[in-house]
Amino acid sequence: MPLSPSIHLHDRIPMLNRWHGNMSARDVLTQTLSGKAGKVALVSAFGAQSVVLLHMVAQIAPATPVIFVDTLMLFRSTLNYQKDVAQTLGLRDVRHVSPSTDDLLIHDVDGLLHQSDTDACCALRKVAPLQTALEGFDVWITGRKRHQSATRADLPLWENDGQGRAKVNPLWDWSNGALDEYMTAHNLPRHPLVAQGFKSIGCEPCTFRTTPGMHERSGRWPGAAKTECGIHFPPIQKKD
Repeated sequence: MPLSPSIHLHDRIPMLNRWHGNMSARDVLTQTLSGKAGKVALVSAFGAQSVVLLHMVAQIAPATPVIFVDTLMLFRSTLNYQKDVAQTLGLRDVRHVSPSTDDLLIHDVDGLLHQSDTDACCALRKVAPLQTALEGFDVWITGRKRHQSATRADLPLWENDGQGRAKVNPLWDWSNGALDEYMTAHNLPRHPLVAQGFKSIGCEPCTFRTTPGMHERSGRWPGAAKTECGIHFPPIQKKD
């Protein structure tokens, strides 16, 4: 169901959740990417499970803009994996965005902000560049899932991002098992760090290996209460 510009975003979100709630992820993506009411982008970190959503989008509409935020603190493995996946899947419009040089010189000239204020570092290197990159888009697609953390347990399929755009999470109800089965069935390339014990992969200084039995996101900002980088806040509608 295309997003009609005549219906206010606040009213469209619950309608979309009702219409699409029982659809498969692929069907949700097909309808979202075939809509003519607005521009749609996929935001991907090319992390541990990102290839599932990237593969679906590549199969449906390979020219879909894919926004990849390079914080300039990513693992070299992630940068190499991004190139490999984009080429393998035939993604035609991967857009690399990074923090501005001026902002870095003002707020993090020595590259050590993450040691004193992780929230400020994420805001500088990830949130601000992404918001700039999303200008001009009406809808963005994310790979978030309910099982990933307590803060995502009530994740809806469709959300209002608080900036005048709709946000859709097609894999919201997928389990780790379902994701692994999909990757195996389609022979998709795996992020090389997963085999080394990294279940959730972000910036190199703030990402650590996990041991068996630990939650997949426990290796992100370990020892801190922080579980999100901030690009998905504020959540205007947690659940419809």
